[in-house]
Amino acid sequence: MVKRILGAIHRQIGELHEAAYVLAIFAFAAQLLSLVRDRLFAHIFGASTTLDIYYAAFRIPDLVFISLGSLVSAFVLIPFLTRQLSESTEKAHIFIKDITSAFFYVLVGVSVVLVIVVPQLVRLVYPGFSGTDFETLVMLTRLLLLSPIILGLSNITATIVQVRERFVLYALTPVVYNTGIIIGILFLYPSFGILGLGIGVLIGALFHVGVQIPSLLREGLLPHLGWPSDWKRVWSIVSVSLPRTLALAANQGALLVLVALAALMPEGSISIFNLSLNLQGAPLGIIGVSYSVAAFPTLARLFSNGNREEFLKHMSDAIRHVLFWSFPATVLFIVLRAQIVRTVLGSGAFSWDDTRLTAAALALFVVSLSAQGLMLLFVRGYYAAGKTARPLIVNLASALITIGVAILMGNVMAGVPMIRYFMEALFRVADVPGTEVLALPLGYSIGFLVNAGIFWFLFRHDFGGHIPKGLYTTMWQNFSASIIAGAVAYGFLGVFAGIFELSTTLGIFLQGLFSGIIGILAWTLVLTVLKNSEWHEMRLALSHRFWREKPIGSEPAEL
Repeated sequence: MVKRILGAIHRQIGELHEAAYVLAIFAFAAQLLSLVRDRLFAHIFGASTTLDIYYAAFRIPDLVFISLGSLVSAFVLIPFLTRQLSESTEKAHIFIKDITSAFFYVLVGVSVVLVIVVPQLVRLVYPGFSGTDFETLVMLTRLLLLSPIILGLSNITATIVQVRERFVLYALTPVVYNTGIIIGILFLYPSFGILGLGIGVLIGALFHVGVQIPSLLREGLLPHLGWPSDWKRVWSIVSVSLPRTLALAANQGALLVLVALAALMPEGSISIFNLSLNLQGAPLGIIGVSYSVAAFPTLARLFSNGNREEFLKHMSDAIRHVLFWSFPATVLFIVLRAQIVRTVLGSGAFSWDDTRLTAAALALFVVSLSAQGLMLLFVRGYYAAGKTARPLIVNLASALITIGVAILMGNVMAGVPMIRYFMEALFRVADVPGTEVLALPLGYSIGFLVNAGIFWFLFRHDFGGHIPKGLYTTMWQNFSASIIAGAVAYGFLGVFAGIFELSTTLGIFLQGLFSGIIGILAWTLVLTVLKNSEWHEMRLALSHRFWREKPIGSEPAEL
């Protein structure tokens, strides 16, 4: 049994939809753990200053990770490593050693400098914190600066795992990462306070890299440190990575600004923003991330082999299926937002007002769910082709739009009562304090909608592609089916309100669950009647039982 499980974990998966569904299954498991994590946060802290400090402490380390750790991400390394492996394993091993060593030393050096200047940075970014809260934020930020180093190494190991198409192993990493954070909440926080939460994050990061090590040992491709033998090759990675890194840093910088704006709003605004952002990350991780990760190695291989037609076909297939899953997820999340938030977060210190405000923010976030998924896919398409300038320009523009809309809407909601009342009435939060925080997810979604629209236009222009035959038809079919699903789910919310006790979490959960299931059944019925092609392809992919396939490669002789 153990051998069979290990074989399934290490099995190579090369087919797009099969790989995407494998990743989606584990993404679902990771998202379940992240929901458990957030429920624990909400239960213990509520939308409070303590949770505000925890989320704010991530922003500077995250910016470091994006700015430096992403220089060695799979986006850029997969095409390089694929070419090295095609020549010889020895060349690939030297390549991995050079890249690992160079970027590890840089990350350590930058992190050490930042540990020294953190107080000045925190005071600049978060002027709303003072006294003990300020000191706690500084301490936690310093501790979390270790995470970019660990996750930077994990980026390199993940690249090797993806090139070998061992997607199950790669998909386990977020599962074990969230496990470490939950350990921090349950076992370390009671003894060490908020410092224990930071230690839990570091444990999760160590799990993230550690779970990949056995496979790399078997492959003979485990990264190790030394002095880089070819700095020219390292620079070639930097030159390709830098535009992408700046593009990601722009997005991360936009998030930093949004959190800084939330810090100037009433207590708990940072928590509301991050908890709702995490909730919309569940469908994004299952849909957009799964398809874009599954598609990337094949896209890189097809483009490097000069097979432009197959490259565009593979990209088109991924686009169709990202939209296929995103439409119903968006509609159902908007309709069932209150049930989702109350079920996941609504306990302990998390009040009903917190629930309603988080639900409104969640609805605004998921409006751009399909756009976020397409952005991930388009970026991978450009990087598979070795083109890094376009994503930089588009992401910079969308980051500026995000910040500008958030600031504008914040001022409008504060200065134009009619607009504020409209937003509050639309999301049924008129009697809830702190509604100005809704300006932040609104700006976030508008930025991504613009981002996806620009990418759609540019990708067709740059690669000479065309709209796949029947795409608009299947999009309209799926959109119509999704609207019908939302309407059916909304109607049954009222039906089940008279059946279940809505003063309990179980009652709210069952109301949302059964309404959602009936909505999904309506969605599938409409797609079946319309003979939707994506629905047919999905059923064929799921009928392939990948876990019964014989693993590629031998089992390790010993653990």
